[in-house]
Amino acid sequence: TVINMLSKTKPLILFFLASLITLNTFSLTLYISPTGSDKNAGTEESPLASLQGARDKLRLLKKDLKQENIEVIIASGNYFMNEPVLFTPEDGGNSMITVKYTADSVDRPVFYGGMQIKGFEIVNEGLWKVYIPEVRRFGFSFEQLYINNMRAIRAQFPNKGFYQPTAVLETVIDKGEKRVSDFAQQKISLRPEQVLLFNKLSPADLANAVVTFYHKWDNTRKKILHYNQADTAFYITGQGMKPWNKMDSQTLFTIENVKAGLDAPGEWFLEESGYLYYIPREGETIANTTCFVPVENKFLIIEGTKEEKVENLYFENISFQVAGYKMPETGNEPMQAAASLEATVMVDYATKIGFLNCEIAHTGSNAIWFRKSCSYSKVEHCYLHDLGAGGVKIGEIKITDGNENTTNIVVTNNIIRNGGYVFPCAVALIIFTGSDNELTYNEIANFKYSGVSVGWVWGYAESSAKRNKVDFNHIHHLGWGVLSDMGGVYTLGPSEGTTVSNNVIHHVYSTSYGGWGLYTDEGSTGIVMENNLVYSCKSSAFHQHYGKENIIRNNIFYNQIRSQLEATREEPHIGFRFTNNIIYYSTGNLAGIRWDKCNFISDYNAYWDTRTKNIMVAKKTFAEWQRSGKDVHSIIADPDFVNPSALDFRIQNKSLLSKIKFKVFDYTKAGVHGTPEWKELAKFNTGLAKEFDEIVASHENGEAK
Repeated sequence: TVINMLSKTKPLILFFLASLITLNTFSLTLYISPTGSDKNAGTEESPLASLQGARDKLRLLKKDLKQENIEVIIASGNYFMNEPVLFTPEDGGNSMITVKYTADSVDRPVFYGGMQIKGFEIVNEGLWKVYIPEVRRFGFSFEQLYINNMRAIRAQFPNKGFYQPTAVLETVIDKGEKRVSDFAQQKISLRPEQVLLFNKLSPADLANAVVTFYHKWDNTRKKILHYNQADTAFYITGQGMKPWNKMDSQTLFTIENVKAGLDAPGEWFLEESGYLYYIPREGETIANTTCFVPVENKFLIIEGTKEEKVENLYFENISFQVAGYKMPETGNEPMQAAASLEATVMVDYATKIGFLNCEIAHTGSNAIWFRKSCSYSKVEHCYLHDLGAGGVKIGEIKITDGNENTTNIVVTNNIIRNGGYVFPCAVALIIFTGSDNELTYNEIANFKYSGVSVGWVWGYAESSAKRNKVDFNHIHHLGWGVLSDMGGVYTLGPSEGTTVSNNVIHHVYSTSYGGWGLYTDEGSTGIVMENNLVYSCKSSAFHQHYGKENIIRNNIFYNQIRSQLEATREEPHIGFRFTNNIIYYSTGNLAGIRWDKCNFISDYNAYWDTRTKNIMVAKKTFAEWQRSGKDVHSIIADPDFVNPSALDFRIQNKSLLSKIKFKVFDYTKAGVHGTPEWKELAKFNTGLAKEFDEIVASHENGEAK
């Protein structure tokens, strides 16, 4: 076997610098090509065919290597994965050796975790079908479908909006010993128009239908156990409802995987016969359409052990597309942030793992999870989109078995958007138990729940989520009037040393309560939130449920919809310090729920209501509010923004700056940076922005369901 054992030729000027960077200096090179074979030598002339093939070849070659860095060069093209690729400690490097899988940065190779479906035929002008023999032969099935690089919609009711029940009644069958019953039945009582729909559903539709419930911050997904036409209700079973978040008459729900619902462009339905039916969108023809169905639910598994971690393993310029998720027969119980749901890339017991300029798209679950005992790893300049759940998860839900904490994970300069399609309660970026991690300069948009979540302890119990940075992110268009109790940045538990700074957060809209920009929830402690620009959020720019020793300073809060500031729980200690902020508004109230009741320090702020100088804090005049000891040195003054309606928040009232000790910050630095093409890709779709505004308007006008 002939392998190129020489370093790549480089210009002399760059050679010395490159030699100082271990990651860019290689002495063993393998090649992968769509036209290759895993029986080949792995040279450029005789390339391998898969990631598995390269991994296995390296396992043989590395036995004879001492200090050689390794590069696997992947040719552009399409690769189809038969199973997730497992990388163990023998597949990575060590403190002296780096293993890097890399490709062309412009024409990235695509690794598919699914198969392409061809052979559609026209049933009629508005309906296609294709036969998939694997469905009948092997019982193959799938719950996601991707047409022309877009997620198609499994046939459902309603096509837009949601249903609401008249009532939800639970019967506990096995109470068990916990707060949540081990087994119970829920009766979902229907409204008259829903009864008419259910009466038209075939027995097959009723047996296969999946109902997704949206209640506060959770989702429940279930099959219908029984429909009773006489009592106008259907029944589901599973765990008992959580006492703190039950389903009720305000719960939203949809019904999918019903053939009767195949009635709108972009919808699909798979019969047990093997026929897949699809209603094409405008402009789609059989000739110009590509169709993929997921086969696998993961792309990569990077798995070390407590004794030996996977180390120094990097992936660059690679696209991973099409992965699925299948609901278990018992359904999905409610689970905040879809916390335990795994990702298409799972990383456990690993250090110095990197993803640079990669893409993960069209998934049924999360993109990447650095879970158990991970450290010093990075996700940079990656495009994570069309996700069944969230983007990047960090740390364990609960550290067990003496595992080390996950630390020093950097997620920076990524575009993470269009997610939560299977699990709407998922979060774009979430840190559970990790410490010293950095979430910076990311573009985060179009999720149904929070954009960033940090901490996983409720109350003041000890938490290992310390010193995390959530800085310079652009976070927007969240909620969509679907779930509640969310924030652009959401924190939980003691998080001393954590910063939430220099972010731009806007357009956060819940279905009922809790569309907040900055949200310090239960027990949040020791967090500094400064230099943030927050605007166009439903409930308020900042809300603290309860916590202590948090600092909210030097922020610009502009035009939230209902209120500008809110707090919830009265506690004997100081909950937070609210200083040096500018609050400017022409809609809603200054103070929402219990702002005037809670224990906090507030001073050196500037307030400006464009409608009146007689600002009220709840029922108190501003003078009365100051006499109570709050905002003694604060002022009512117009910051004189250059053009706030055009989001130009440069401050022209210079005297205000000195009066409240405000330090000017450059909010335009939030979000991604780099080439014009990368910044252009990060721009939000104007059609989606318009759709979001229409949803907000319908809710505010009392029209939405």
